[in-house]
Amino acid sequence: MLSPVFRISAVASLVAGSAFAQLWTDPKDSKLPSDFQIQGEYAGKDLGAQVIALGKGRFHAVIYPGGLPGAGWDEENKILLDGLLENGKGVFRPAGGNKKYMARAAADFSATRSFPPKGHKPFKGVISEGVFNGKTDKGSGFSLQRTIRKSPSLGARPPKGAVVLFDGSAESMKNWAGGRLDEKTGLLNTDGRDIRTRQKFLNYEMHVEFMLPFKPDARSQGRGNSGFYQVDLYEMQILDSFGLMGLNNECGGIYQKADSKVNMCLPPLQWQAYDVDFRSAVMEDGKKVSNAVLTAMLNGVTIHDKLEINGKTGGSRNEPEGTPGVIKLQGHGNPLQFRNVWILPKE
Repeated sequence: MLSPVFRISAVASLVAGSAFAQLWTDPKDSKLPSDFQIQGEYAGKDLGAQVIALGKGRFHAVIYPGGLPGAGWDEENKILLDGLLENGKGVFRPAGGNKKYMARAAADFSATRSFPPKGHKPFKGVISEGVFNGKTDKGSGFSLQRTIRKSPSLGARPPKGAVVLFDGSAESMKNWAGGRLDEKTGLLNTDGRDIRTRQKFLNYEMHVEFMLPFKPDARSQGRGNSGFYQVDLYEMQILDSFGLMGLNNECGGIYQKADSKVNMCLPPLQWQAYDVDFRSAVMEDGKKVSNAVLTAMLNGVTIHDKLEINGKTGGSRNEPEGTPGVIKLQGHGNPLQFRNVWILPKE
C-alpha cells in the first residue's frame, strides 16, 4: 500500500500537467536534488536575487535592485536570468527569447507578465557553495550570499483568550474535521484534501504557519496549491509563487479579488506565516451594508491593509456573507503541512 505522501504525489503530478512530477515535503530529505541547494534567496549590498527551480537542472533568477522583496527592493525594476546546472554550479546568463509568464518549458519561462520587465539588463553570474557571484551590464561585479529569511512571527504564542486550533498534539486534532497528524513530525497534513475547523467564527485575529512542497517540474496552480479561507467564504491563496508577481491567484492573493501589495512568498520547504485581522461583512434586513475587511501579513510584511473584499470567492460555502463560518485549509490535491495555528475571536 502506498504511503499518503506517494498517493498525493501521484495526484499532484496530474495537476502539474506531467506524469510523475517530482515532489518533496521534507527539507532534510537526503534525496533532494542539487537544484534545491541552488534555488532560494540571495542578498548583498543594495541587490537581492530569487532563484526559481524549474526542474531538471534549469533555473530562472530574478534580480531586485535595492534588495529582496520586503527588504529594500525598489518595487519597480527587475532583471531576469536563465540558469543551468553545470558541474554542480548554477550558471546564469541574461534571459532572452520568446518568454511567457510561467511557461511550461524552462527555456520560455518568465517570472514577469511582460518580458523584458522594466529595468531588465544583461546580468550574468555563477552560484557555487551558497554564493552568487556575477557581473552587471557595465562589467562591475556583485556577490550575493544565500540567505534563509524567517518570518518574525514564526512560533508566535497565542494571546490570552485565543483558541489554540493546532499545537502538534493529538488533542488539538479534535478541533478539525479531516486532516492528519503526523506523529513523527507533529505537523498537521492535508494529504490533498480540505480540512475545516469544527468551530465557527465571525471576527478574529489568526495565526497560521505553513510549508509548501518542493515541486520544481510543476507550474502555476500545480505547484503546492492550497488556500486559507476566512469563514469559508474568502480564499487567501497558499501556493508556491516564489519569485513571481504576487497576483490574486498566487500566494497571498485574495482569489480573483486582489493582488498582494508585494510578493512575500518564500522558497518551498521553508516555514512561512500568515497573520490576519479579519472582520466579516455586515448584513441588515438581508442586504449587505459593509464588506468584509482584511488586514494580512505574510512573513512579517503587510500584503493587504484594511482591504474590503467585495464578495465571496470561488469554492466558498453556500451561506450568505456576514454569517459565522469555519476556517478552511484547502487541500487541492497537494500535501500541505501546517503548525502553530491559533485564532483570537473578537466582537
